[in-house]
Amino acid sequence: MEKNNKGLPITFTILIIAITAIAIISIYKTTYKDPIKKPSALAQEVTGSEQSRQIDLKTLIHEAEKSVVQIEASDETESSIGSGFVFNEKGDVVTNAHVVKGYDSVFIKTTDARMHPAAVIGVGKEDDIALLRVPQLSNRTPMNMDLKEIGEIGDDIIAVGSPLGLQNTVTMGTISGTDREFTINDFTYHDAYQISAPITHGNSGGPLIHQKTGKVIAINSAGTEQGSIGFSLPLQNVKDQLDKWSEDADTKDLTYESFSDNPNLTESQLKEDAKYLVHYFHESLLMRDYISAYSMLGSTWQSKQSYQEFRDQYIHTIDIDLSDLSLNVNASNQVKVTLEAKETIHEKIQENNQDNESQDRIIKTYNVTFLIGYENDQLKLLKGSKEQSPSK
Repeated sequence: MEKNNKGLPITFTILIIAITAIAIISIYKTTYKDPIKKPSALAQEVTGSEQSRQIDLKTLIHEAEKSVVQIEASDETESSIGSGFVFNEKGDVVTNAHVVKGYDSVFIKTTDARMHPAAVIGVGKEDDIALLRVPQLSNRTPMNMDLKEIGEIGDDIIAVGSPLGLQNTVTMGTISGTDREFTINDFTYHDAYQISAPITHGNSGGPLIHQKTGKVIAINSAGTEQGSIGFSLPLQNVKDQLDKWSEDADTKDLTYESFSDNPNLTESQLKEDAKYLVHYFHESLLMRDYISAYSMLGSTWQSKQSYQEFRDQYIHTIDIDLSDLSLNVNASNQVKVTLEAKETIHEKIQENNQDNESQDRIIKTYNVTFLIGYENDQLKLLKGSKEQSPSK
């Protein structure tokens, strides 16, 4: 009788242990082994929002612009303007043959308004393609290209170029036709994409970017007189020829025009370049591309503040609205730019009787002045100042 009384607690304890073990194993399988099928509300909100999509698109365009250049070709009687993009790490630039063929001097202008001479290392006889070499771009990241993607009708595309000399203009549209074949002057176009984005003379040679992948699939090449449609050459059709020109150029002794020989340095062009540089400087700040913005400053300005100090001035800036822009050229071919800038800033606010901080948006208005000029043959923001305007 006494033995039975002692056995009951032992049996009960063993039973409890067994039940606990089964429960633990069941929880483990449910929590760690089986996938969590409930969607994250936060993830849906961020990835699915229109604002997030727009930010990604702006980033894609801003990064693409860094590898897109404006091309200016000329001889004694005529000039030509077009676009191109960095093809490889050697500093080679792709463009159309009709942009540079037959001209004596060729210069390229980058997104930060820097000017460099280019050597033409290949020009198509029937294909409207050309390849330039610019040693100063050898450290520039080439465009992200896709040689497998075949564009289809209805695909969203982005055309980047310099129509009518308006550097880094972006046009969005769709592929409205494929396999187009035609002849313009001495050039024959095969398997061309027809796009709803218009192609003007300045757009020629720029990249056609597939919006879904963010990669270049074609070279913008031709437009119509009506200007409502354009045509682009698939990159995969000409890639082998471009590679061959690039390899052959490695063994050649190339010559380059002197920067001072560039005939396009007029007062009106200087104003346009200065205006463009100011806008691109502020665009870089908004995209949080502080390195590019800082590189646009002249050496004297940079010596007065480190990159970190420069970055800290704009780390909380989320929008900049420019207005009342005025440009004046002095006797030294420097441009004084004055403008009004409304900056929207995230400001931290200490909550009453709490340790947590919240953020609110405030708008500050500044009167801004820049002095823009050439330093080592490159256009720079030599000086700058801003003063906060009185509250209106």
